[in-house]
Amino acid sequence: LVPERVLFDASKDHLKLREFTPDQVLERQVARAMRASDETAGQTSSSSTTAQEFLAAIASSDPVPGGGSVSAYAGALSSALVRMVAGLTIGRKKYAAVEPEMTIVATNAEQLAENLSRLVERDADAYAAVSAAYKLPKESESAQSARKDAITKALLGAAEIPLETARFCAQAAELAASVAAKGNSNAVTDAGVAALLASAGCQGAAFNVRINVASLDDRSAGQRLEEEALRLVRAADAHAREACALVEKALSN
Repeated sequence: LVPERVLFDASKDHLKLREFTPDQVLERQVARAMRASDETAGQTSSSSTTAQEFLAAIASSDPVPGGGSVSAYAGALSSALVRMVAGLTIGRKKYAAVEPEMTIVATNAEQLAENLSRLVERDADAYAAVSAAYKLPKESESAQSARKDAITKALLGAAEIPLETARFCAQAAELAASVAAKGNSNAVTDAGVAALLASAGCQGAAFNVRINVASLDDRSAGQRLEEEALRLVRAADAHAREACALVEKALSN
């Protein structure tokens, strides 16, 4: 068997990934999210977690990994697809005019995939913080006040995480529209899938922002977060519709 490190090094060289590290591999981030879930439940998990196990974890009755992690995962997959389409465009004589732009797109998509894969894990951590705050003692008046403050802080933190996911997903949707318009035409449907995933990830993340804000005693404290989430959803949806229109045009020719 070829050592894992050798495979990573070969992939990094072939795909020209300048700052790639094994920890950026999406399944490793998924494994961390699952370990966070297991630790919350008092269980243990091995680092050999697979995508199938991630699916099984989502399907279980445990609350994490849940919709927030899945939204981040969708965004990461979208970014990876964008990176692929850009990579299939770079170096092709037919697309020489857009190579500088596609090189930038590839770099940005690579960074987005890394950021979003980390958010798969961070969303599970945010849920754990909210859960811990609700379990704080409330026997005395001072304890109740401290618990209330802790819950508010945890809920705002749990809203900030999916808002970050929504931001990155909206950026991924924009990049998907760009590669759909200017990237390798043989991969236009991949660009369309990337756009759809990014839009869905953004919408899902916005749902999580809004439900955490709705749980606040003073909802106005999270109004800014909710409003930004909705703006990002509209932007991601517009980019997705643009990309899908280009896919439909290519398929009808």
